[in-house]
Amino acid sequence: MFQYKVDFDSIPWENPIPGLRCKTAEYEGRRLRLVEYTRELEPHWCENGHIGYVLEGEFEIEFNREMLSFSPGEGISIPPGPGHRHRGRVLTDTVKVIFVEET
Repeated sequence: MFQYKVDFDSIPWENPIPGLRCKTAEYEGRRLRLVEYTRELEPHWCENGHIGYVLEGEFEIEFNREMLSFSPGEGISIPPGPGHRHRGRVLTDTVKVIFVEET
């Protein structure tokens, strides 16, 4: 299990697309992203892999023709690549997730 000590309060939010904002930090060779999704997030397909942990809210990910639901305290593990395309749908007003990526 990894433990990260990052002061996300001191990092400004970025808004790369409507309905999504994030904060990014580097920590011991990993990129940590605190991501907040809102209901305004348009459905879009993603081929990036995700390893993360749901902090608050609930959402679904359509993945390989099935829907997976995620709630607070649950981990997310989706491998990268076109064979693993997925898209998310927010079920609560907001969803916060922490993602860990190798740099």
